[in-house]
Amino acid sequence: MSTDTAAAPVESTSTAPETKRARKHRKFSPWSVVAWIVALGFFFPVAWMVLTAFKQEGDAYTTPPKLFFTPTLDQFKAVLDSGIGTALLNSAFATAISTILVLVLGVPAAFALSLRPVRKTKDALFFFISTKMLPIVAAIIPLYVIVNDIGLLDNIWALIILYTAMNVPIAVWMMRSFFLEVPGELLEAASMDGASLWTSVREVILPLVSPGIAATALICVIFSWNEFFFAVNLTAVQAQTIPVFLVGFITGEGLYWARLSAAATLAALPVILAGWVAQNKLVRGLSFGAIK
Repeated sequence: MSTDTAAAPVESTSTAPETKRARKHRKFSPWSVVAWIVALGFFFPVAWMVLTAFKQEGDAYTTPPKLFFTPTLDQFKAVLDSGIGTALLNSAFATAISTILVLVLGVPAAFALSLRPVRKTKDALFFFISTKMLPIVAAIIPLYVIVNDIGLLDNIWALIILYTAMNVPIAVWMMRSFFLEVPGELLEAASMDGASLWTSVREVILPLVSPGIAATALICVIFSWNEFFFAVNLTAVQAQTIPVFLVGFITGEGLYWARLSAAATLAALPVILAGWVAQNKLVRGLSFGAIK
């Protein structure tokens, strides 16, 4: 009798790997192959851009395209010598400062509209989102006049103010959905333990919604880094950002495919690195309730 009971666990452990393999085979779906094909299709232009950046201009503009060539860093050197560093610094400064301001303004507003709702919460939410309904082109003339009158034309602080105003509504709506996922009983329990509201938010609420804050910050970084319309109309030389700088490579004379690809690769690299660093929190944040 003891022999039978001793043999039972051995049989169950031996079948465990087989059960896992069977589950893996059952989970295979042709839709996964379709998903990979679609993903590779979306990634192909980016990969081709990076590949073109290592070509000479003569190799970049050929029919059919050259797949085998001698890689070179000449295009990257030419782009760095053309002054892309100033544009990168302007974009980095405007993006970083505006994102910080968006979080400082948006997180408390989202908290007040979710866990600590105020009067006419729906009206406040509609006001935030209504600011995104106005086309930017309809507001550029009055904005240009205002910026010119206050002496901020071709000034990076004008872009910082506009980027902050542009991203605050998005941050409020995203962060509100994160805060709504947090049980209100946590604040009540913290207050019963004698914690102040600031202590409860800092030590209880913010750690729970930190993935949402990271996801919101990354989206604001992407929007600010890629913004073109404000930058091209309100800057000239001193406050030129990277999207405006890239336009200078588009010309009707000469072939600059490889150099433009090198500049675009350098422009996309900071955002790609930021997304790669924050990928764990980004995935958790997007699945936590920010985008539904």
